[in-house]
Amino acid sequence: MPNTRRALVVGIDDYPTSPLSGCINDAKALSGLLIANHDGSPNFDVKLTTSDLTQTTRGSLRSAVQQLFGHDDAEIALFYFSGHGTENDLGGYLVTPDAEFYDDGVNLSDVLTFANASKAKERVIILDSCMSGAFGSLPAITSNAANLNEGVSVLTASRSGQVSIESGGRGIFTGLVCGALEGGAADVLGNVTAAAVYAYVEQALGPWDQRPLFKAHLSKLVSLRTAPPSVPVEVIRQFPAWFSTASAEFQLDPSYEFKSEEPDSEHVKTFQQMQKCRDAKLIEAVDAEFMYFAAMESKSCRLTPLGQHYWRLVESGRL
Repeated sequence: MPNTRRALVVGIDDYPTSPLSGCINDAKALSGLLIANHDGSPNFDVKLTTSDLTQTTRGSLRSAVQQLFGHDDAEIALFYFSGHGTENDLGGYLVTPDAEFYDDGVNLSDVLTFANASKAKERVIILDSCMSGAFGSLPAITSNAANLNEGVSVLTASRSGQVSIESGGRGIFTGLVCGALEGGAADVLGNVTAAAVYAYVEQALGPWDQRPLFKAHLSKLVSLRTAPPSVPVEVIRQFPAWFSTASAEFQLDPSYEFKSEEPDSEHVKTFQQMQKCRDAKLIEAVDAEFMYFAAMESKSCRLTPLGQHYWRLVESGRL
């Protein structure tokens, strides 16, 4: 069965008058993460285009973007660009090496048009280029995210008029995006969404740094990649067996702690699983600072609000 998760990843360093040094590295790093999930399972079918191997022109880039978003059977279509960006009074552009005065490359409004018209269920645009925040100034999306068609999200490295910074042969923004996909922005189950990537990047950049931009019109959040889960899903599925209701408490005693005088092997196994959940902020001790003391002092533990959320997912058969 063909992969219906497709990504076009473009990195351009080789500009005739103002070469860059980190865009190819960024594109290759992101491509490597998108191709497979943390467990090696296939993720995106990635088309990687870098300027050391392929000459990218205005026409070829525009055609490739149009082709990406033109697949009717795509579950998700992702476009990533790392290279020069610019603005003029006609709009924002992704600059290609054959740029000419007032014909700088691919107009961002064209990229948005292709994404909005796409029949792919989800369309994600990630831009690491100077002035990429001009996307936020396009007439179609200035004031209301609903003017993005449903299923479209846009994440840019900087706002309109801002530069995108390179450091150590990599773009700062893409380095953070890769960190998010590796697990920095993962939820408890390891899922990384576009919104979570933005939150991770935005928090990592200070108020005086380049400021990322995120615009989206989404009815659901689709995982871009799965990273190692904080807690195995098999453990979370035991929540209703441990807690009769979402707000119930689980009574502990010293037999749950392996360092006690009379540990019970089954109790110890359960307690170790609960401690993993505690580390993931799903379970907390009641009237004790740590789970160890809750067990040794025969107190109890309970689900946190986040843990209660997952309890309800399990109980309703959605996990």
